[in-house]
Amino acid sequence: RMPASVSEDRRHRASAAFSLSFLSLVFSITAFSSSYWCEGTRKVAKPFCKGDSKGDLCIRFNSPDGNNSQAVQYIWETGDDKYVEKKFHAGIWYSCEEMINEEGEKCRSFISLTPTSDRGVLWLSIVAELLYVILLLIGNILMSVEICYYSSVIDGLKINAFSAVVTVLAGLLGMVAHMMYTTVFQMTVNLGPEDWRPHTWDYGWSYCLAWTSFACCMAAAVTTLNKYTKTILEFKHKRKKLERSLKIQYKFPDY
Repeated sequence: RMPASVSEDRRHRASAAFSLSFLSLVFSITAFSSSYWCEGTRKVAKPFCKGDSKGDLCIRFNSPDGNNSQAVQYIWETGDDKYVEKKFHAGIWYSCEEMINEEGEKCRSFISLTPTSDRGVLWLSIVAELLYVILLLIGNILMSVEICYYSSVIDGLKINAFSAVVTVLAGLLGMVAHMMYTTVFQMTVNLGPEDWRPHTWDYGWSYCLAWTSFACCMAAAVTTLNKYTKTILEFKHKRKKLERSLKIQYKFPDY
């Protein structure tokens, strides 16, 4: 039987690993379901003002032939004051951009925007993200079982080893999924539809949250492996002490 202090220390390490793994799971689900992996702006030509509408977001012509082809050509050949920047944000599932002179956003499936040659990579990224979440969930269940229900140290070691393997595999899948999505988004920026390509863009909070989830996952894996290794070393140390004491008793028996 292990000393109470050793058992308590082991339980603390198990709780730390579970907390990190649970945070990783929450972050990954939040990032996966959101559409703020990338954010930026699109530069589009201002539309013609309709009726009595005024403002900086549309163009008004006083001449009766304001809608003829020369006026349209004039709009496209003039400077930045004839353009307006619309904010957009995109995730794994869909991309949304604000509407001019209207409230709300217009959303489109990000898969439909991706170049045909890169859709296979995007689907691989989606599958890898799903497996990442599933493996994190399995790892959390195993760690909670280890903390609450195992009856012996040996049973705890078996669960600990399996949860470590699952968590490491989850982290590798998460890393690959995030990198594949990054590649697909950059290809979509360069080769995607003309009516979607951003003027400026950067990674959003969901992207940062996804990598934070990966960092927590790997920290949980390291903590779990460290707990497993330390427990094995403690067993080896106790075994050597036991063997040493048995040898002493064999050489100097009590009468």
